[in-house]
Amino acid sequence: MRKLSMEELNRLTVADFKNTRKFPLTLVLDNVRSLHNVGAAFRTCDAFAVEKIWLCGITGRPPQREITKTALGSTESVAWEYAATTVEALRQLKAAGYVLVAVEQTTGSVPLPAFEVEPGRPYALIMGNEVFGVDDEVLALCDAAVEIPQFGTKHSLNVSVAAGVVLWEFISRIAAAENQ
Repeated sequence: MRKLSMEELNRLTVADFKNTRKFPLTLVLDNVRSLHNVGAAFRTCDAFAVEKIWLCGITGRPPQREITKTALGSTESVAWEYAATTVEALRQLKAAGYVLVAVEQTTGSVPLPAFEVEPGRPYALIMGNEVFGVDDEVLALCDAAVEIPQFGTKHSLNVSVAAGVVLWEFISRIAAAENQ
């Protein structure tokens, strides 16, 4: 066994990535404070060919050193948009036909493995603030909430880690449905 070289990885160029088919997923960052978490979200969205990231409220926007350092160039490949409020972004997404799914522990949340992803439907996954989670006003607009099952003593994951877990789960299901 050996590591693959950069040539063997056969990665897309930024131009090719922009023209490639994306999964019908949008990531919405609801007042995420950490610029490193924002950069990590960009990098994850690039890895999983996500359509777009919405940066809302106090969420930092490129170009900023901490975002750029963590994103490793993915701020150039992943489409993004800023909204002054998450509510504003969600209203636009809802009007465009997206299913709005909060990643949050709520009275009505469904464990991620039990959530039914409908093939052909676009989804917007909303990730909340590192301390306060998804804002209550934002939750009121969501069609559903999912939570990641956890088995330790803590009740939360870092927002960028949670985004990676949830995006992978959704993409795995969408890809499996497309291959049937």
